[in-house]
Amino acid sequence: MRVIGIDPGLRNLGWGVLEVSGNRLAHVANGVCKSGAGDLADRLLSLHIQLSDVLTRFAPDTAAVEQTFVNKDGVATLKLCQARGIAMLVPAQFGLPVGEYAPNKVKKTVVGVGHADKTQIAHMVKVQLPGVVLNGPDAADALAIAICHAHHARSAQVMAAQRVRA
Repeated sequence: MRVIGIDPGLRNLGWGVLEVSGNRLAHVANGVCKSGAGDLADRLLSLHIQLSDVLTRFAPDTAAVEQTFVNKDGVATLKLCQARGIAMLVPAQFGLPVGEYAPNKVKKTVVGVGHADKTQIAHMVKVQLPGVVLNGPDAADALAIAICHAHHARSAQVMAAQRVRA
């Protein structure tokens, strides 16, 4: 199974692709879609085009996107939610199921604590994917989201198999 993790952001939208085989995770690719300057519509279109290109190149089977947390700046939160809409829309256009994970769940799954910082996340991604070269903190976060999805999807498959046996 090939998984893409997406870390939504209006300026920098991180992505990371993993190959999952049983308990094994293998890094395929990671990067960042950058929207640059300009009006909001042009920036969202740029993210859509770039993310569509990533999905075309790497052909994932499933996707995972980090949920948005609301901060004190309402305008910034709304813009982030629009970028998250692109992160949800593009995989759906490719016919992929999309999992959603809270930031604390991703951190707890990958690092072991729900309030880890970006340095800890990057370190644990490197531990779980030896030899990976990270294309920045947003790409590291996206790989963490993909790892989280791989672990939770595998758990769901095991539980479903046990229910069938029972």
